[in-house]
This record gives sequence, C-alpha cells and structure tokens, in this order.
Amino acid sequence: MHPFDYIQPGSVAEAVGLMRDTADARFLAGGMTLIPVMKQRLAAPSLLIDLARLAELRAISAKGGTLTIGALARHAAVAESPVVQARIPALASLAAGIGDAQVRNRGTIGGSLANNDPVADYPAAMLALGARIRTDRRCIDADAFFTGMFATALEPDEMIIQVEVPVPEAAAYQKFEQPASHYAVAGVMVAKAADGVRVAVTGAGSGVFRMPAMEAALADDFTPAAITGIAVPADGLNADLHASAEYRAHLVTVLAGRAVAAAMGRS
Repeated sequence: MHPFDYIQPGSVAEAVGLMRDTADARFLAGGMTLIPVMKQRLAAPSLLIDLARLAELRAISAKGGTLTIGALARHAAVAESPVVQARIPALASLAAGIGDAQVRNRGTIGGSLANNDPVADYPAAMLALGARIRTDRRCIDADAFFTGMFATALEPDEMIIQVEVPVPEAAAYQKFEQPASHYAVAGVMVAKAADGVRVAVTGAGSGVFRMPAMEAALADDFTPAAITGIAVPADGLNADLHASAEYRAHLVTVLAGRAVAAAMGRS
C-alpha cells in the first residue's frame, strides 16, 4: 500500500472541501472496496477522507410515503431497522443478504452506490424502487445515477448524503449468489407502485439495468405467469467461470418470476 494522509472531517462541507482541494483524494466510508484495492496497489490516493465522524449520515427515517436512509447507514443497520422492515421489508431482506457479517457491519449503502459494482445488490433496489440519491448539492434519480460499470453521475468531488426511497405497494428481491463472495451471479428486484411496475437486474451485465418488457407485462398482470415467456437476450451479458451469458439470461427470467411471487405475499 502506498503512503497517504488521513483526515476525519467534522462536517459534510469540510469533507467536500478537502476532496475539492486534493485532486487524488478519496472518501472512505466502510472501506469494503477501497481498502482492498489500495492493498493491491490498484489505487493510490494521497489523502483518505474518513467520513466516520459524520454520525448524522447514519440516520434512517420515514415520512409520508418516503423512506430516507443516510449514506453512512451500514448494511446491518438497514437490515435490522424496524423502520425499513415495516416500510420496505424487501430492502431489509436484500441488505441482510449482502456479503458476510463482517461486510454487513462495515459496508455502507452510500459507499455501495458510489462504487456501483456491477454485481452489487443495492443498485438493483434503488433502480427498481425509483429512488433518489441526494448529494451535497443536488438530487439524482436512480435512472440517471447509474451510468456504467463502476461509473455514476457523481462529480469527482460530490458526496452522497442520503437516499430517498418511495415506499412501494409490493416489492421483492431474489438473487442467485456466488457462494464464496455472496455477490449476485444474477439478481432481480421487482417493485409495484401506483404508477406501474419496475424490474431491475444486477450481476448479469456490465451494470444494473431495467427490463421494460417485463415491466409492461407485469403492469397488466402482476403474476409470475405474465413473464415466463419473456426471453432475455444473452448478448452483452457477463460470461465468466461462474456462469455463461446464456445461463445468466435464463436466471434473470427465473429470478424475476420468483421475485414477483415473493412480492405477491408481502409488501
């Protein structure tokens, strides 16, 4: 690991200012991705801006039809939150299935979203639920936030403050995981709201994406049978030692059906 300076700012403004003034600085939230990458010398920031002191960014609350989760809320906190369990149990369940206990007790929702790993779980949830990602300067719809593999709409010095998630009528997440890492070989989040149905897929492609054909079918008939005949093209999907592109394409349809069935049984 290369040498670096380390600062714990006491406010969001201070953290953003430090990032703006140092070209190769990096925010440190849970460190689940950044620290291993630094150990492998694949990243060498000259400054780590540790956000641990910003306790206000760990809050989880609900008002009206919106669930708000601070960017520094850890996966375990999301999974165990009575507020999340009551409003969007599918999101609590998703968080409970991320990594292992060590990862869940260190990793944060904001760090996961900012990293946008193509096999991460949270991006599928945010996209399917139509969430808004609020930063230190603006609010970005999930549809515009995820722009590619490990890429987002965030500016280099921009910091996620919280996510604002509309509470759906029903939602569920299903994934086929790699047993060692618990990352999604493929994962599908389905959410039904008053204005329609959204289906988001992670793990299968170069980044999270939606399935418009499934969304249209489920808007007319919210049952697993409505999408059993919808084939997912294998072109462009991931192929590796864990699964071929064709297998991942098959998994998306299977998992989407399971997610709909689960959503029919709970909100």
